[in-house]
Amino acid sequence: MTSRGEENYDTHLSACILCNNTAEFDPIDALAEQEEFLPHKPGAKKETHFTDFEGKTSFGMSIFNLSNAIMGSGILGLAYAMSNTGILLFIILLVCIALLSAYSIHLLLKSAGVVGIRAYEQLGNRAFGHPGKMLAAVIITVHNIGAMSSYLFIVKSELPLVIQAFFGKQENTGEWFLNGNYLIIIVSVLIIFPLALMKHLGYLGYTSGFSLSCMVFFLISVIYKKFNIPCPLADDHHNKTAADHYSVDSTADGFCDSKLFTMNPQTAYTIPILAFAFVCHPEVLPIYTELRNATKKRMQNVANISILAMFVMYLLTALFGYLTFYGAVESELLHTYIRVDPLDVLILCVRLAVLVAVTLTVPVVLFPIRKAVLQIFFADKPFHWVRHIGIAFCLLFVVNLLVILVPSIRDIFGIIGATSAPSLIFILPAIFYIRIVPEDQEPLRSRSKIQAICFAALGFVFMVMSLSFIIIDWVTGESQSVGGH
Repeated sequence: MTSRGEENYDTHLSACILCNNTAEFDPIDALAEQEEFLPHKPGAKKETHFTDFEGKTSFGMSIFNLSNAIMGSGILGLAYAMSNTGILLFIILLVCIALLSAYSIHLLLKSAGVVGIRAYEQLGNRAFGHPGKMLAAVIITVHNIGAMSSYLFIVKSELPLVIQAFFGKQENTGEWFLNGNYLIIIVSVLIIFPLALMKHLGYLGYTSGFSLSCMVFFLISVIYKKFNIPCPLADDHHNKTAADHYSVDSTADGFCDSKLFTMNPQTAYTIPILAFAFVCHPEVLPIYTELRNATKKRMQNVANISILAMFVMYLLTALFGYLTFYGAVESELLHTYIRVDPLDVLILCVRLAVLVAVTLTVPVVLFPIRKAVLQIFFADKPFHWVRHIGIAFCLLFVVNLLVILVPSIRDIFGIIGATSAPSLIFILPAIFYIRIVPEDQEPLRSRSKIQAICFAALGFVFMVMSLSFIIIDWVTGESQSVGGH
């Protein structure tokens, strides 16, 4: 005679086999995701389980969305990072960071599977109660607002220059369409806000795919330009850039030779820059929620493919950008091309493509912020369009206001990003895993939990390094991009 629990498991397993005939199915993962190993406390509120929502987003669209979330404006600085590490050291660092990011997502998905929750904030609630929920929500909100501000700063500064170049103007003549403040408002109202109104993140898969296509065009152009630009550059203004701490002599022997390993005052800065190259963790669980036929293994495959795709794009962009300019590459790659020919039509199209990609990333980044706000203030409320639209409008209004009125906000978010990025990538997934996975399954001294403890410690190391470099920048009056996207 079988027990009720065994009957339920048999029924569930049969149903899952039928509904997953087109996807690989792991009954152990399914069981872990359906059952809670940690019981609710008496009288506690019932938390939303991911089995309460049937995902409809395809595997491919999920990859587009997660890849778009990973892809940050930091890609423009990777060639400069390679020039300060050498090719081989850069590849070693990038491989290590990609593997660590995949492991971090594994910890996050394992924790979500154990307790049956796909909300970052609810994982914090399960691990540390209400303070944990608030901490996770605040870190996600602040980090993603910083990312949105960073993207809109790029639009504010670059779009007027692109329009100016398309009109053949040598300088900004003051027309309204060359005013960055007006342009970010127009872009926010006409493009970002309508996309942010989508009810589900999965609907943005198409725009995410187009955004990634723009970045593929950027990569192809970088590879093409490698074979069309001589080294050293014809002008003599590239010997020292505004962001360099040291002079570069383009006439020196070996200047146009690639280096496998190199060390200079900027080398240490590349470690935290690369450490934050794969930040996508606030978007992982929302994408997991909407994934069709979702299992932990299937979502891990989405993450692995997205990280691999971005790894290839990062590596090729850095490699060909570095092999084009060598020691003359600037901290912002496109600015180096502008030095060669400010009116190059291909580079103008590339700059426009990068702006389109950056703009289409903003709605994807906005979704986790709205979810965090809903978790904090409207956790027990059903979906309502007025609330959905109102939060999106308020977030865009605040970010636009910050970008327009507070020129130093980018520096402020640099500090915040240096704190929030290692928290989201390393610290929170590790401590959630340690707290949530029961000790009768994995004791604290088990290899898995010791690895998680070391992973959290590594996050603190990156945080201290990033904050230290930013403080050094402020003291010395220099500027480096250290904090996240």
